Amino acid sequence: MTLRHTATLLLAPIAMIAMGAHAQSAAYKIDKAHSEADFSIRHMAISNVHGRFGNIEGAIVYDPSDVTKSTVEAKIDISTVDTGVAQRDTHLKSADFFDVAKYPSMTFKSTSVKKDGDGFDVDGNLTLHGVTKMVTLKVDAPSKEQLGMDGKTHARGFEATATLNRKDFGLNWNGTLKSGDAALGDDVKISISIEAGRE
Repeated sequence: MTLRHTATLLLAPIAMIAMGAHAQSAAYKIDKAHSEADFSIRHMAISNVHGRFGNIEGAIVYDPSDVTKSTVEAKIDISTVDTGVAQRDTHLKSADFFDVAKYPSMTFKSTSVKKDGDGFDVDGNLTLHGVTKMVTLKVDAPSKEQLGMDGKTHARGFEATATLNRKDFGLNWNGTLKSGDAALGDDVKISISIEAGRE
């Protein structure tokens, strides 16, 4: 074996590792048809009301070799709110709550990403109802990439949770029951399921 062949054999794995590291960082576009944000809030101090938002759009840059270089930007169409009860959904869209006519969407833009066990903490600015607050999304370890049925799109799944105090965003409407309990709780639990295609 010549010196040249030996050098080639030694350098090949290094080159492959370098190429792999470069390929790991990827940009993904959120698939609106396969993404949603679910929420729940305490009702009458006895049960939870559940709902969802659809029409999520945005982009994710994921770098598994250095997650601190990852970023998230997303926008949710608030008019898609769906609790399964049309009258309640209409009330949620009114000025008592989201005031969709004035604030049609909510947005999130990450400011930092850090490792937390198998998942990540994603800090960012959430703008809702005209108010911007720093929130933290707890993100599970992303799924592996899958090649779509079209044979072209490489997709990856992301799951995140958060708990927000609605009053932090000026969503203050409430009622008082005869027991003295509030009709609605303040904390809103959020669960986000994202499917995104590599660009």
